[in-house]
Amino acid sequence: MAKINLLPWRQEFRAQKQKELQQLIFLVVIATCFFIFMWMKGVDAMLESQQARNRLLQNEITTLDKKVQEIKELEQRRQELVERMRVIHELQGNRPLVVRYFDEMVRAAPEGLWLTQLKHNEKSVKLSGVAESNHRVSSFMRNLDQSEWFQAPNLTGVTAKPEFGEQASAFDMTVDVSGNKSSSPEDNKNEGS
Repeated sequence: MAKINLLPWRQEFRAQKQKELQQLIFLVVIATCFFIFMWMKGVDAMLESQQARNRLLQNEITTLDKKVQEIKELEQRRQELVERMRVIHELQGNRPLVVRYFDEMVRAAPEGLWLTQLKHNEKSVKLSGVAESNHRVSSFMRNLDQSEWFQAPNLTGVTAKPEFGEQASAFDMTVDVSGNKSSSPEDNKNEGS
């Protein structure tokens, strides 16, 4: 039998297979690079899309924050206006009461009694005056106690004042304001006419 040397053929076959393997690896590397490039492009596009959404949301949030701030300012202005209206309403409602208090004070003061000082605070009135006699002071206190606008007169001090008369005395008293609101301003207008 003839001897055949297969070594060069095997080397050539190996070289051919090695070349095919290198080509296949090269194609796989190129395909992998292409897929990685496409994946990176897709991720970049998704990132850019998400960033655009985030910018849109941030712009909307900023706009809404401005609107919320405007609403808060408007609510604050509204509250200030409501408070002003309440104060004006109270002043308008209490305006006839001051006249009523003075009128009732004059009606309660007996002849021979003079008021020298009058201080009004929240719920009471502090009175100072001079009377011809202590009887006139007690009469004044009874009249105030019977009034629908005043209650609980309290005499805080009495001192003799002979320069105004033999039995004259200066007095200090406080009286609570009842603020009888049972009669409305319309009733007060009707009483005045």
